[in-house]
Amino acid sequence: MYEPVVLIIIICTFFLAGTVKGVIGLGLPTVSLGLLTVALDLPTAMALLLLPSFVTNFWQAMAGSNGTEILRRIWPFLLLATATVWIGATALTRIDLWLLSALLGGLLITYAVTSLRGIGLIINRQQEVWAGPLIGTVNGVLTGMTGSFAVPGVMFLQAIGLPRDKLIQAMGMLFTVSTLALAAALKSNDLLTVEQGILSAAALVPAVIGMALGQVIRKRLPERIFRKTFFVALLLLGAYIIANASLF
Repeated sequence: MYEPVVLIIIICTFFLAGTVKGVIGLGLPTVSLGLLTVALDLPTAMALLLLPSFVTNFWQAMAGSNGTEILRRIWPFLLLATATVWIGATALTRIDLWLLSALLGGLLITYAVTSLRGIGLIINRQQEVWAGPLIGTVNGVLTGMTGSFAVPGVMFLQAIGLPRDKLIQAMGMLFTVSTLALAAALKSNDLLTVEQGILSAAALVPAVIGMALGQVIRKRLPERIFRKTFFVALLLLGAYIIANASLF
């Protein structure tokens, strides 16, 4: 059983992560992993985010009328992003967790820096044929190793030029299938317990409340300002995770 202080950290983490997602449409896994790994080990943090991530991202994936069109275009990317998660997850039982935590910190920094500087790729339709499966494979392996779904998957979805509404729906699809694959991979490696499943279900409540609050904030706060604040905080958090991991 987790100590009361840890439970409070979990509740506050998912409330904050849900709020971020409500404002900008992404960030729940990223924020929750970044904060939880300060107090918990990486596999436990990955297990706890499963249900909040699945529910909120499934809703995002189903919202809109472009689902069929998006799937026709990016299904090779999604297939490889899903199928290769188990490869990365095997590292959780074979590689020191401090190294994987440092890798997570590095991914957060990469995501923050590229977003802050507006660095992005441009992938045309011909390049998309081979780039989709390749980037999907990398994204899947990194998801299994760190629980982070965003790098380089979100960069790929931005690079192929999806309009805003389609981009948000496509990200929801990526995060949903990645969450399901991660749950299966953790279970197959005996890294998902009943207690963690119950706590993940409980974490859904503050995540949904936070998401509702975030949607209210989105109407009042310029998204540009919030995104900049978010990515600066993500940069600092990634640096802290790396520094903390280097102490072990």
